[in-house]
Amino acid sequence: MRKSGSGVGQEPSVELRQLRRAMRARPVIDMARGILMASFGLSAEAAWSVLVSVSRNTDTELHDVAGDLVDAITADALPERVRRQLMTAVAKVHVPVAARGGVG
Repeated sequence: MRKSGSGVGQEPSVELRQLRRAMRARPVIDMARGILMASFGLSAEAAWSVLVSVSRNTDTELHDVAGDLVDAITADALPERVRRQLMTAVAKVHVPVAARGGVG
């Protein structure tokens, strides 16, 4: 008997499609995490939290949020609703340099 929803016991063709999609999305998501880490001094975990928060709060797929962020760095402006949520999410997880014992 096959279960639905958890990925366990799915049809091989469905699982294969999902794995291929994840493999295509992963590099863009990793680039977006790196952009957030470099731009705001976030940890990898905090950058992930920011992406997830923006995705949820804008009702946008996470890989699309990541793609928008990468595009904003390389060419296009970030969509306004994504930009607002990005700044809100960063503010929630960002620890100022002075609070970490650094200079700034």
